[in-house]
Formats: sequence, structure tokens, C-alpha cells
Amino acid sequence: MAGVSRAGTPIWEDGGAVVRVGLLTEGGYPYASGEAHRWCERLVHGLAGHEFACYALSAQPAEEGRGLAELPGNARVLGRGRLWGPAPGADGRSAGRRARRRFAEHFGDLVAVCAAGQGVTDRADRFARGLGGLADLARDGVPLSALLRSEEALRLLEAGCHGAGAASAVQGARVTDLVTAADGLEAQLRPLALDWYGPGGLAAVDLCHATSAGAAALPGLLAKRFFGTPLLVTEYGVRLREHYLAPSGASRNGPVHALLTAFRRALAAETYARADLITSGGLRARRWQERCGADPARLRTVPPGLDAGPFAAVPDAAPDDSATLVWTGALAPDKDLIGLLHAFAEVRRDHPAATLRIVAGPDAGPEAAAYRAQCRALAAQLFPDEAADDRSAGENPVSFEELGGPAAPTPADACAAATVLVLSSGTEGFPRALVEAMFCGRATVSTDTGAVREVIGGTGLVVPPRNPRALADACRALLADPGRRARLGAAARARALELFTDERNAAAFRGIYLELIARAPAAPAGTGTAGGVPRPFARPAESRVPAGPAAGAVRTPSWADGDGGCGRPRRARYGAAGEAAAGQAGRG
Repeated sequence: MAGVSRAGTPIWEDGGAVVRVGLLTEGGYPYASGEAHRWCERLVHGLAGHEFACYALSAQPAEEGRGLAELPGNARVLGRGRLWGPAPGADGRSAGRRARRRFAEHFGDLVAVCAAGQGVTDRADRFARGLGGLADLARDGVPLSALLRSEEALRLLEAGCHGAGAASAVQGARVTDLVTAADGLEAQLRPLALDWYGPGGLAAVDLCHATSAGAAALPGLLAKRFFGTPLLVTEYGVRLREHYLAPSGASRNGPVHALLTAFRRALAAETYARADLITSGGLRARRWQERCGADPARLRTVPPGLDAGPFAAVPDAAPDDSATLVWTGALAPDKDLIGLLHAFAEVRRDHPAATLRIVAGPDAGPEAAAYRAQCRALAAQLFPDEAADDRSAGENPVSFEELGGPAAPTPADACAAATVLVLSSGTEGFPRALVEAMFCGRATVSTDTGAVREVIGGTGLVVPPRNPRALADACRALLADPGRRARLGAAARARALELFTDERNAAAFRGIYLELIARAPAAPAGTGTAGGVPRPFARPAESRVPAGPAAGAVRTPSWADGDGGCGRPRRARYGAAGEAAAGQAGRG
């Protein structure tokens, strides 16, 4: 045995390091919640040699209604909390006078940051001081949730919103606005008072891995404050950006939205400042992180992984004489299918035999159903059913199909039918459909939005969004040139297999986990905490990375080591120990 982890878990010399990870989620895994959060599931399965202690925060009742996903043997749910519903805790009047004074001081710091304009010079320090003070109160047994809903909290909010230096957006706050804002802040701060921080909880993990810089990161910040536990933050979608773009419910109210947005912005900045490492799935998320104060030296880009197995049997290229355009995804106005239909009308002028297959999942609600009906009506208007004679039934060249139906049972079947796969989105995050087409070796035409340009990397045609003429020109160019389609498809397949598989994603995080625990001292034997005199690892973590393929090493992809696209040498970013670890993994 080479040494022990912080939690006393043995780490073996043969290259297998058992790391106990506290996986902190908000509105996602282990609740069954869709593709946006399945990367956690793939990570847990891909790193079967590590242990995952899952601590899940549910953001709305529907998430709990879906139930928990089936967990592998290396994962357990050790904590569940709610960011909705009635607040837990005793009556705030049970807090002593001294505790109430401490609460007023620390909550006042938070309010000062949330209500004040951008001119405040010590925003970060005041927010950190207030957040840490409230965490200490909760750890001392003070009923924090009750105090956050108390008259004292409302008075502090009122003073902050109506006092000198208050932001213009909050100066008109009424009593009802203050009550709503207090409820929203109480919900976001509930993780401070959860019972997750004892010896059998986050005190016993080697590192915390938070899936956002929002409420999910709060337990990680506390574990770092109380036990010195390293904190890793991964964001494939920036929740702060989502809050800016799509406020919901009562937060649509101006003063309430301004207060809650200021809190989320300050929490994200505090998380980025305290995190040991921050990863994102692409350039857009990375830019948001940097704008919120993240240090570029602690940022890494780790693309999300997908399972390439179902696409292995798809033929490498479509027949040369085929002319089928395929769009696949979730029906929504931001996918701009209206523009795609107009572009297809242009394509049909040069390729009369061309067809367009729109393959979508089940409608996610009345808005999606209405949009489907609108698209069907436009298709019927643009392409009247054409019949060979007056006794034959006509056919429309545009078909609307449901994923899982007879014509397209799986995404692989939908991609296999494509001569060219088209992505027409006006806005896009990580383009899963595009990666699936790349796995299938299909040529693609995509709009330049979200992470599309990063994903495609020159192996497909990219056009401006909401430009039907440019979309049509690109489709026509590929339909007329089978050789070019084959070359682009082969390059796309190679790129996807290099960068976007589950195995590559797991390999990147395996290396990151080893790097983080190499920096952190081990806890004294038998304590399960970082109290007392720290005892460093008997041997550095990089010495446990296998030196060659015979030892079972997994080669780290180029995008997971090096300068990570930041233009910094490895030593400058990671230090000597991190350089050695990354170098060993890269030589595997």
C-alpha cells in the first residue's frame, strides 16, 4: 500500500487509487432528469474504481416525482435536500439574543451585497464573511431557516433596498417583494443547515465535485471551510446564465429578480474564487465563468462524453445518389425549424428528389405541440402533396416522425438515414445531435451557435444562424458532392471518437481527481477529518499512475492536459507535481 486518502481509504501501488468523491448535484443526478444531467451517471459508471457519495438537492417537486436513478455499486445517496416547499427548522424565536445579533451581522453583509449597486468595493469579502458566518451559526445549532424568514430578516432587506447606495432596481421594493425575496434567499441558503457535515458525511470524502456554481456548490464550500476538502466545480450549463435568460415564477418581479440575481452572481463568484479547479464543457460556459471572476489558470475544458457504442454499426457513408436531409432533436421555437423549411424549399429547386425528415422526441408540453402544428402547417403550404397522376395519392417531401417510432427507433437509425444531417438552431448548448451524426460518419450543416464551432472543428459546414439562404446553399453544396461528404464524414467520425466519448470524459476526470488529492494532505489516522496535524501522502499521487499500457493505463486525450487552450505551460498552471502527474498520464 502506497498511502491513504484524506478519508483513510487505501491507495494501492498498482495504479488503482480509490478516491471517495462527494458528488453534489442540484436538480439532476441521481434523479432521473434527462440528458442535461446524464453526464453524472456516465461519470459514476465510467469511474467504477472510485466511490461516489451523492448529495442531491431537488429544485422542484417534479424531480422527486421521477424517482431516483438506479445507482451502480460504487455510488450511494447519502444526502437529499429540497430547495422548494416549506422551510424546515424551529421557530426563530428559539434563538438566543447573541445568536440573533450574529445573524443580523452576517445576513446584513449578504443583503449589502445583494441590494447595493456595482460601486461597492468590498463585495467579495463581505459576501464571503456573511456566508461563512451564517454557516457557523447553522453548525452551532441555530435555526437558520427560521431566522431567514423572520421579521429581523425583512427589516435588514428593507434597510438595504431603501438605504443609500442601493441599486436602482431594488429601490422600489414593497413589503410583498421583500417577503418573496426573503423566501427565495432562504431556499437558496438551505444547504447551510443540512446535516451533511458530520464524520459520516462530507467530512469523510476526499474531494467534493459540484455540478454547478449555484446551490450545489454550497456544501462543497462548507466542506472546504470546515475540513479543508478540495472542491471541483463542473458546469456544462451555467445556471447563472439560465437565471438571467429565463427567470420564472415570482422572480419575474423586478426587485425580487434583482436581489436573487445579485445573490446568485455573488455565490458564483465566491465559488469560483474558492474552487481548486473549475471545468466547463465549452467556450461559452468558460467565458461566463471568467466574466464572473474565475481565474483562467484554474479553468479546464472537458467536453461531455456520449456513448459511441450504438453508432458503431452505422455505415460509414450514405449512398452517393441519396438526397435525404435529417434534423433530429427536441421541438422548440429556438430550433428554428421554420427557417429550415424555407431553406429546404430552396434546396428542392436544384434537387427535386430531396426529402427532409424531422425526427423529434415526444412533445414536452403544449408549447412544443403548438410549434409542431405550426411547422406542419408551413410544410403543407410550401410543399403541396405531389401526385404522379390524378389517381395516385400525393406525398409531401417533408415528414414529421417521432423518435422511437417504426421509422426511427433510435438516434442511430435517424442518423443512418441521413445524407446530410442539418442543425438549424437559433440558440444551442452542447449539440448532442451533431455529435451523434459525427459518430455515424455523416456530413453536417450547422448554424454557428453555442458550442457548435468547437464541436465540429472544421469537419462540417457552419453557417450563420437564422439565415435560410446560407443554410440552403450549404446543403446544396454537400448534396452535389458525394466525395466531399465522405471526406467530411470520415474526419467528423475520427474527431468525435477522439474527443466526445464517455471513456475520454472519464479519463479526464480520473486525472483531475488524482491531481486534486495530490495537493491535499491526508487526515490523521482514524479521524476521518482534517483536524489536528495534517499527514501528507506517503508517496505523491503521480507515482501511482501506471507507466505503460501493460499496467492498464488510459491515455489522456490532448484536450485534457497541456495548457487546456489557455496558452500557459503545464508547469506554470499545475506546479511540478501536477506536471509530473499529467505527463505520466499522457505517456500511457
